[in-house]
Amino acid sequence: MPGRSSADAGGPAGGAGAPAVIGAGGVAAGLSTSDRILSAALASFATRGYDATSLDALAKGLELTKQSILYWFPSKDAVLEAVIAWSAADLSGALETALRGAGTGWVRVEAVVRSVFRLAARQPELLGLLREVSRLGPPAATQMFVALEPLVQRASAFLEAEMDAGTMRRHDPRLLLLAIYSTVIGMVTEVEVLRALGEEPTARSLVRRRTDVLALLRSALVIAPGEQARPQD
Repeated sequence: MPGRSSADAGGPAGGAGAPAVIGAGGVAAGLSTSDRILSAALASFATRGYDATSLDALAKGLELTKQSILYWFPSKDAVLEAVIAWSAADLSGALETALRGAGTGWVRVEAVVRSVFRLAARQPELLGLLREVSRLGPPAATQMFVALEPLVQRASAFLEAEMDAGTMRRHDPRLLLLAIYSTVIGMVTEVEVLRALGEEPTARSLVRRRTDVLALLRSALVIAPGEQARPQD
């Protein structure tokens, strides 16, 4: 459900509160003014890119004035900062929900991957923003990294524990997370690459890519019965 941002609670602000569920068609209905701005900015940053997005265009699409946007967010950079905070909270919430009661071992990895693919189908703007923020680099990428770092630390500790228990192959946990992130995000967002390979993005192709990614990760991570775990370096 859409949340009420800190800006609405007490006037203009650079940050944002609870994120809303945004559909691929554009701005969700029933949002406050500041959340409508963030919703439209998220969609534009994710699809057109930050550089190609202007406050004038956002204002026109929202039937607001540019000054209305600047009332809530003093600059385009402030809009980006708020969108990142908004989206990181939404992404973290989705992953936390997927992990809640997901069990242990490979089941937890599978739960996260399935959650990301669900986001790709339901909220593609979130994953598109991750790509755009990575392209922009600091300070935007740093802000997203800091926001997601608690999840990264938990995931790293989980993988380390599974490796110590001999249920997963020995890898550097953070390097492994980076590889998983790159593989999964690339598979669900590189629409142009997929089309070049002759695969038109559809719900069915998304399920097929999810199956392929899970098979690849399981083969790379899970130690088969009777297989000797590699000793830690």
